[in-house]
Amino acid sequence: MSPPAGRRPTRPLAELQQFVRDRTTLEPVPLAPEIVVHQATEMTPLWRATAAELCDWDDSPFWAFPWAGGQALCRFVLDHPDLVHGRTVLDFGTGSGLVAIAAARAGAAQVEAFDLDPFCEAAVRLNAEANGVAIEFHARSPLGEPRPGVGLVLAGDVFYERALAAGFLAWARELGASGVPSIAGDPGRIYSPQGLPELAVYDVPTPLELEDRPVRRTRVLLAAGPPPALSRTVSGGAGAAS
Repeated sequence: MSPPAGRRPTRPLAELQQFVRDRTTLEPVPLAPEIVVHQATEMTPLWRATAAELCDWDDSPFWAFPWAGGQALCRFVLDHPDLVHGRTVLDFGTGSGLVAIAAARAGAAQVEAFDLDPFCEAAVRLNAEANGVAIEFHARSPLGEPRPGVGLVLAGDVFYERALAAGFLAWARELGASGVPSIAGDPGRIYSPQGLPELAVYDVPTPLELEDRPVRRTRVLLAAGPPPALSRTVSGGAGAAS
C-alpha cells in the first residue's frame, strides 16, 4: 500500500533509514513468519513523528505495516514459488517491500519494487537486507509503462483509492494483452473490483489500529493476463488458503 503523490523530502537515504530504525521493530509478518520487516508497534506515535519531523511529505507511514492485501499476496507467492521462479517480477506500490521480498525468497530472477514514497526506499532496503535478498527500488509509478522483460506484476492492497485502482487495472490489462499476468491482494477495500478470477483466500491477522476487525478475509485475484499454472498449494501462516 502506498500514499498519494506528494513532495519528496530532501533528507538523505541514511537519515531516512535511521528514522525507520528508531521508530519500528523488526518483527515476523503474521501470515508469513518466515519473513521479518520493520513494523510500527504503536501506530499513533509513529504517525505523529512523521507529521512533526517530515512535514514536506505525506505523513502516513504506509511502509511501517504489513497490510492485509500484502500479507495474503506474500503468503500466496511463498506457497507457490513456481509462480515467480526465474522471472523478473514487478511489485507495484511496494510499501515495506513485503511482497517483493517474498518474490525474491521464492526464486525470482530479479525483483523491481515501485512506490512514490521515498520512505519506502529506506524501509525496503532495510527489510531486504534483514531477509538476505536483493530488491531494485524505484521511487516512482510504473503505470502506463510497457516494462519489457517483466514476467509478472504483483500488487498488494491497491484498491483503496479510485484513481489508483482504475489506473492499476487499466495498466494490468495492457500488460495482460502481451501475456504478462498481474496478481493483486484484496481485503475488500472500497474500490475492490468485482468479477476477477479468485486464486486464493486467506484469513489475515490485522491490528485494530489499522483495520476494523482483528482478521480480514482477503482474496488473491488475477487482475489481468493469463492465469498462472500453479503446481502446488500450501496453507501457511495464520490464515487458511482456499
